[in-house]
Amino acid sequence: MVQLTRRAFAGAPLALTACASVPRVAKAPAAAGWPKGWPDATETAAAIRRGELTAQQAVRGAIDRALTLQPKLNFLVASDFDRALAKSAAGPGAGPFAGVPFLIKDLDDYRGLPTRSGSFSQLPLPPAKDQGPLVDAFERAGVVVVGKSATPEYGFLPTTEPNVFGPTRNPWDPSRSSGGSSGGAAVAVAAGVVPFAHASDGGGSIRIPASCCGLFGLKPSRGRMVGTRDQTKISDLSVDHVLTRSVRDSAAMFALTEDQGPDAQHPPVGLVSAPLRRKLRVGLVMDGMAGKAPSPEVRAATERSAKLMESLGHTVVETRWPTGPEFINDFLLLWSSGAAQLAAAIGKAAGRKPDTTLLEPFSLGMADMYAKAPPGAFQAAMERLHAAAMAYDPWFVGAGFDVILSPVLSAPPPPLGWVGPNVAFDTLVGRLIEYVGYTTYHNVVGAPAMSVPLNWTDAGLPVGTQFAARVGHEGLLFQLAYQLEAAQPWAQRLPPVHA
Repeated sequence: MVQLTRRAFAGAPLALTACASVPRVAKAPAAAGWPKGWPDATETAAAIRRGELTAQQAVRGAIDRALTLQPKLNFLVASDFDRALAKSAAGPGAGPFAGVPFLIKDLDDYRGLPTRSGSFSQLPLPPAKDQGPLVDAFERAGVVVVGKSATPEYGFLPTTEPNVFGPTRNPWDPSRSSGGSSGGAAVAVAAGVVPFAHASDGGGSIRIPASCCGLFGLKPSRGRMVGTRDQTKISDLSVDHVLTRSVRDSAAMFALTEDQGPDAQHPPVGLVSAPLRRKLRVGLVMDGMAGKAPSPEVRAATERSAKLMESLGHTVVETRWPTGPEFINDFLLLWSSGAAQLAAAIGKAAGRKPDTTLLEPFSLGMADMYAKAPPGAFQAAMERLHAAAMAYDPWFVGAGFDVILSPVLSAPPPPLGWVGPNVAFDTLVGRLIEYVGYTTYHNVVGAPAMSVPLNWTDAGLPVGTQFAARVGHEGLLFQLAYQLEAAQPWAQRLPPVHA
């Protein structure tokens, strides 16, 4: 069976290696509201440097927590415990996060472990012999990889319930979705197994699990991170970063893994370590891209976030997406084109038409959707998506917006199975159009956006708030995130199932 990644069919090759040097990360600000005994990655690394904790103790602790919580939450799909212990036994190594345990999302190769991509189609593959430049950059930062985190099949769905491995459960309520596609990473961080973990986002896959699991999750601009200089098209949807509990962990790893070469697409942001010092003009969008209103709980949470922004001196003005309701259907057709390419490649390698022994019903349904599209439909959709992307900056400039505030999802984390891969295809597509109506635009534009854990429902379920900026303005989002973290700390809220 050939090995396929989401980048392979999204047309986003990893063609450029990172420079060998690791940027120096200055001292970051304290994480607001941090509970004793629940250290983030920055504090864990500092404790190792101070000699209060050895790298092997840090790794052993993560392994013990993983062994305890994996049966309850199912967030790991491959472990690398022996190699991690051996690596940490040799000392913490170099890098600002030297010795800190970490997970790689199972859509990316990590040398020595198999890449399954949440799919039966990948099970015959041997362990990867190589890895991409971003994973190299993570290792230069000093992290110790202890395993790979669960993902839905090829990252297609906003929930992590692959048939091949079973559902990943939300630590805030194990009967609920953890989000996707970085659901395994989110659960491991939210439950305290590791302090941060690799994640990727092709339509909301960092922000959605961050919202579902009460974490901070920032999606970078297209072409921002190492190895992505060739990502220039609107079909280059997927970007990588990390899921964290603290803003400072995200900002520090961003500084270590952004492309800083002379031909980088964007001027480097560097380490952002201070909160916002100026007032912003904020556009508030309440309805999703298809014009669907959010649930009452999400509306109330978003209104509270808007009031928090006003209390901090920012001006909040209601606005609407600068696109039509056809956007989400056009995005689904683009998404389905990837599934069609994937199904064709898997069928060619297997010597037969893919069925549910190789791909899930939803993946097969998307491939069929693309195959049945009328002649010219895909090209017309791409033209409309390009026009939507071109409307983004004028929207900001015309109204003088600095950021856009919106929900991340239309509802709190749903029950497992509600948007799972075995739901009847037409029913599932209808649910997705309503549920995931806020995150996909930024992937088409290539703009940065973040989910900030500012609210919880009365039942104790997290509800993230999304803030988005213009392309290349991650620095502004990090500054705002620090301000929000200080104003309304979230780290002291621990899920019922945690280490």
